[in-house]
Amino acid sequence: MSRAAGVLPFWVDVLLIPLLNIGLAFLVSGLVIVTIGENPLEAVRLMVYGAFGYEEAIGYTLYYATNFIFTGLAVAVAFHAGLFNIGGEGQAYIGGLGLGLVCLATDQTLPFALIVPLMVLSSALFGLLWALVPGYLQAYRGSHVVITTIMFNFIASALMVYLMVNVLIEPGSMSPESRSFAESAWIPSLHGVLAMAGTHITPSPANVSLLWALVCCVFVWLFIWHSRWGYAVRTVGSNESAARYAGINTRRVVVFTMCVSGALAGFVALNEIGGVHHRLLLNFTAGYGFTGIAVSLMGRNHPLGIVLASLLFGALYQGGAELAFEVPTITRDLVVVIQGLVILFSGALAYMLRPLFERIWLQLSQPAAVTTDA
Repeated sequence: MSRAAGVLPFWVDVLLIPLLNIGLAFLVSGLVIVTIGENPLEAVRLMVYGAFGYEEAIGYTLYYATNFIFTGLAVAVAFHAGLFNIGGEGQAYIGGLGLGLVCLATDQTLPFALIVPLMVLSSALFGLLWALVPGYLQAYRGSHVVITTIMFNFIASALMVYLMVNVLIEPGSMSPESRSFAESAWIPSLHGVLAMAGTHITPSPANVSLLWALVCCVFVWLFIWHSRWGYAVRTVGSNESAARYAGINTRRVVVFTMCVSGALAGFVALNEIGGVHHRLLLNFTAGYGFTGIAVSLMGRNHPLGIVLASLLFGALYQGGAELAFEVPTITRDLVVVIQGLVILFSGALAYMLRPLFERIWLQLSQPAAVTTDA
């Protein structure tokens, strides 16, 4: 039996169209590079080498990708319920606050085996609570979640500035940072773990929170597609009126989904605060929450696609830094333009080519008309 009209096969929707979108982004980026007199093929070579050409580069790519996995999963979970969570930046920020408070309170007294679970729980709890209010306002007061999550990003930023400047700053410090955590509150680095196993690699910021990100991918896959709650989430996202008619408490689903989304975004703090900086500081989120939107769209809101998209964006971040360093005429601002073009084509224009492919697929899948002689 042929597919329904307008329904593309999985490999076209999830693989071919995103690859073509990326190709278009790099084509436009190449034209920009040509206009400044540089070789676009050499620029691509430098970006690939800078992202995957040596051990330290791979470590930095995985470090960036870890943040994008968390924020991409956060956006995807909300999207399956028909919600557009743009508050990942603020939820990750407040998740860092929760993790930092736990570390500052316990790093001198508790062992590593007890602090790490508390770090995971605190980052998830604080991110959850920051997403709970927009979810409640959407479900019970009709306030659109896009507006409230954007507003909560600014509130989170203002709150963190006040706390870091007036409350949590290290005594005697001129920089708005907390004191450094004791090593018992450090997330182990990947090179340190591999060294204990007898394998020595170049040190990098990559840490074992990457493994937790992959565990979260499995959790989201099981939750969305293999659980009763996930079925309710997808039903609400597909048709809220039908879900309500079927007896699903749509308000509760909206609030619960936003809480799960906020908890996933809060895990960014594990990678940044617990695994790299080892102190509470300002602006550690660095736009990861917003980039997670493009990651989720490119990955078609599926954990496997999000992992692949996260690796791409991690490579763009790390490879772009290498490119700006090696080619003086390609400034850091131009690298941001290249990254923005990829985000534009893979995020905002993710479905630009879909109507064309739907028409082509419809023509190919229609059975040939049977003609008979008069």
